[in-house]
Parts: sequence; C-alpha cells; structure tokens
Amino acid sequence: MKKTKLIKDLNELDFMNLCESWNYPKFHGTQIYKWLFQKKCNSIIEMSDLPLDLKNKLSDKFELEALSVFKKQKSKIDNTIKFLLKTLDAQFIETVSMIEDNRHTVCISSQIGCNVDCDFCATGKMGFKRNLSVGEILDQLLIVNKNVNHKVTNIVFMGMGEPFLNYDNVIKASQILSNPKGFNLSTKRITISTAGILPKIEKYILEKHKYKLAISLNASNDVTRKKIMPINKKWDIDKLLSAIKKYSFNKHRIIMFEYVLLKDFNDSDEDALELSRLLKNITCKINLIPFNEIYGKYKRPDQERIDSFAKILFNNRGDYRVFIRWSKGEDINAACGQLATES
Repeated sequence: MKKTKLIKDLNELDFMNLCESWNYPKFHGTQIYKWLFQKKCNSIIEMSDLPLDLKNKLSDKFELEALSVFKKQKSKIDNTIKFLLKTLDAQFIETVSMIEDNRHTVCISSQIGCNVDCDFCATGKMGFKRNLSVGEILDQLLIVNKNVNHKVTNIVFMGMGEPFLNYDNVIKASQILSNPKGFNLSTKRITISTAGILPKIEKYILEKHKYKLAISLNASNDVTRKKIMPINKKWDIDKLLSAIKKYSFNKHRIIMFEYVLLKDFNDSDEDALELSRLLKNITCKINLIPFNEIYGKYKRPDQERIDSFAKILFNNRGDYRVFIRWSKGEDINAACGQLATES
C-alpha cells in the first residue's frame, strides 16, 4: 500500500473516523491521538494498546516523521538553538528554541517562504513556496522536544511565513497543541502573529479562538506602513483597528501590536506620539522590537533613540502596556525577522 499522508495531519476525530472505516472501535482513534501528541511516540509499533494489524495498516498508509534535522546552530550569546529542518519533498524551514529562566518558547514556521513581502524581513525575500501541513507544523515542536532538555512552555507562530495565509492548518495545529489529550498547552501560551490578513482576523474573532493574537503594525500611519508592508494597500490601519475593536479581550489574552523599530524610518518622537494616539483607547500590549539587522537598507536605532521612543509611549499611556522585546539568537540569525533558509 502506498503511503499517501502524514499521520500527524489528522486530529482525534479524523482518527476515530478512520478506525471506524477500517472496522475497528472508534476508541482506538483516541489512543492513536494520545500516542502521537501526548506520549510523543517515536514509532507506530510503540503503540502497545493497539491491535497489531491496525498498527501495520497505519504503518503502511502513513508517514510518521514529517521533518528531519538538517542542521542545528546554538547561539553563543544566549540559550537559543536554531533548527534547519528538511521536509519530505526536500524543502527547508527554520524553527527556533529560546530558553530564558523557566520559560522555553518555540518559534514555529507556518509556511515555506512568505508572499507578504515585508521589506525588512528576510523570509519575505525568499518568496513563497507552499504552506506547511498540520503535521509539519507539529513536528517542529516534537523535534525541539527531542533535542532540548527543557519543557516547552510557550509557542509563537512568528517563524517563517504568514500564519493567517495558512489559517486552517495553523488553527488545527493549535487545537492539537492545546488539547489535554494532545500537547496540553494552555491557549494563553500560544500566540499567533499576523501581518494583518483582515478576512482571517475577522474569521478568528467570529470563531472565538482563545489563543493570543499579535498584529505586526510597524508604523503609526498608512503612508509609512505601505512603504514596508505592501499588505497595507489592501487592508489599512483603520480597517485593522476597526476589526480589532470587536475582539473580546481579557487580562490574559489582550491583543498585542508588534512594532519593529527601524532607524530614521519609524522611530522618531513624532512617530511615538502618533502611535500613542492611535492605540490610546485600545486595551492592548505594544511590543517594541529593535530591528535585527539583515542584508538591506534598514538599521537598528541606537539605544538612546529606542529608550526615547518607549518613554514617549509610557508618558502618554492610555489603555496599552509597553515592552521593549530584545530578540534572542541574533548571532545565528535566529532573531525576529532574520529567518531565511540559505540552503
């Protein structure tokens, strides 16, 4: 029998329906689901409470491993590891493990490349190849689990690609990540970041998902944002904020706005004042991200300028909170905006 699918692309209901179609009790579907995502088994043969003929059928039909480790780089400046992972069709993606104190965050990719084409992002320069499947998304975390001796506490969809252009697979993967029978991560430990795909933001809000939502804003007005984020020509800041105001906030899952600080472009006092006015009445968190330099024209502002920008936001604070987020793994190009598979 030819293998046609990645087994980790399926969820619990899929497995139950599959077992029923093969004339096995549906509860075996839940057992398979737990073996894959809760017990994190290394082979189908390990599934000791399944009938042997069912295990053989699964082995014949499905591929277990979606990804393999091609290269691993460890930062010399902090506790960060970047994984270059190879897919079954010989494509490459990057995943980053970041440990700070008791917090272990894994930055997950959702696409091979990206077609949003933000001007300051290395991934955007790769172009777009394809979406990742559910199994390819989840295998990134499983590989980190096997290679890093520290329990994963947080997941951020901030790796390669635009998560909301692979919406269905990202949501399905997140449901497995947060399922008590799966990875059992709290929904407040999972963050999905988008450049602003408005129809999917509206769908996300309508479906009442509880994962944290982050919006890459990166400018305080449309003129500036259009220069670095072509997507703003289709869905401008006003449209984004109008949609966000329909979002149900609570103290654990307030909306996050990410703002990458680019020297002499969006880092002036006037930009900070405009941003404070823009978000003043929105309950949110503003993450200021000093630019992580790649090839190209953009540079990181100096420390004094970063501090001045943040101070203006603090002094004009409305319903938002302000944080400066220094990225991890900059020396191995693992920081925010630096992911791009050279291979």
